Amino acid sequence: MPVRLPALIEPAAEPRTDFVVREAEPDAAFVDLWLGRQASPHTRRNYARQAEAFRRHVGKPLAAVTLGDVLGYIESLDGRASATRANAVAVVKSLLSFAAQTGYLPLNVGAAVKAPSVKNTLAERILDQGEVVRALALEPSPRNRALLTLLYGAGLRISEACGLRWRDLVARDAAGQATVYGKGGKTRVVLLSAKTWALLDALRGAAGPDDPVFRSRKGGGPLDASAVHRVVKAAAVRAGLSPEVSAHWLRHAHASHALDRGAPVHLVQATLGHASVATTGRYLHARPSDSSARYLGV
Repeated sequence: MPVRLPALIEPAAEPRTDFVVREAEPDAAFVDLWLGRQASPHTRRNYARQAEAFRRHVGKPLAAVTLGDVLGYIESLDGRASATRANAVAVVKSLLSFAAQTGYLPLNVGAAVKAPSVKNTLAERILDQGEVVRALALEPSPRNRALLTLLYGAGLRISEACGLRWRDLVARDAAGQATVYGKGGKTRVVLLSAKTWALLDALRGAAGPDDPVFRSRKGGGPLDASAVHRVVKAAAVRAGLSPEVSAHWLRHAHASHALDRGAPVHLVQATLGHASVATTGRYLHARPSDSSARYLGV
């Protein structure tokens, strides 16, 4: 006859596997608060992805994370591109710093971690003016040609171009200007050349003031970032340019070419919406106008 266990004795319970999840639930709400500080949807998506990778690696609540955990995570990134590692470390440091600043954590264990250095590859991503002109000239679609011209001629980010409505464009003398809602929730006004204005104005037709300047052919809504990327990639292939060319390369080209032609660095800063003139100054270092190497004769 089988032996019955006394009522007060329970069989051994299965090991708990959900304690990390339950304890980490408050962290999820805090991470959402931290992500909400980022104005750019692209930045929020990137930060969310990086933070999730870090939390999954350490497998414990933020309150239990040690410096050793952070260093272990950084070590796990070995073999990846330097820019990828630097971005991941910067995100983790931002999360832990915000946690300490707000009192969510008593100590910032990431403060002692130094972000890895990254090779400056900006010079590799600046197109020659002739390459840009060729890409614009070979674009057969009026909408796409106006889009590419604006990205280069006004130095706009993809999100800024996608967000433009016709009420944001105002005629001015023989050309016009665009009111741009940019990174960090900042608004700036960018003057447009007569050529750029003419290309944009030709697109308007019967569009109302709240209609998007660059409309999708499917549904008539605004173009999204992925559609703009496809337009730029197709233009690059058509012009025989590097397959790595992106919309941001046109922004880089704007800054570099304007500086090459004598535009003051503070004016380029204002046009691009850079928070610091030091950011704009990177283009001067990427394409210097002179070098002592030219004086050696070898």
